[in-house]
Amino acid sequence: MNKFSFAVGSAYTALLVFFLIIVDQLMRQFMPIGSDSGFVYISFVAWAVYFFSGCTLKGGIRAAIGYVVGITFSIAILTLAGVFSSTGFFAVPIGAMIVVFFVLYLEKVPWFDLLPASFVAAGCFFGIVTYVPDVTLCSATCVELIYGFLGLLWGWFTITGKGILEKALKK
Repeated sequence: MNKFSFAVGSAYTALLVFFLIIVDQLMRQFMPIGSDSGFVYISFVAWAVYFFSGCTLKGGIRAAIGYVVGITFSIAILTLAGVFSSTGFFAVPIGAMIVVFFVLYLEKVPWFDLLPASFVAAGCFFGIVTYVPDVTLCSATCVELIYGFLGLLWGWFTITGKGILEKALKK
């Protein structure tokens, strides 16, 4: 790739960043939580997940499934932590140990086997439920799925758009 093509691709990606932040600023007021700060960081994380998922539509779909799995197993961990609350300090670690043991078996299930995406989603989910005031499991799920899927879509826009630009510049 020559310097001009690289510059065009970089400018295109920078423009996508510009629009992603605008989308966040416009839609965060409609989110059930965090309307004063937004959650664009989740989109940027998911954008990166798209890249390590292979930069393909199939990889993006697998990553989206991974996000749903990650959120689901996060809720299961928190639910089990409630069940084991009598253990105090160990409630969450016990819940996590039990859930993760079973989640790791998804590595053997096609379409559900992108476990890094699941763990990234779980990390974002725990960040939301730990640090955002007035959060519920439902509001955290809603926000993370919207912003996560938005980031995966932006990853697809990046690869698809840069491919179109490269072909156009070769002519």
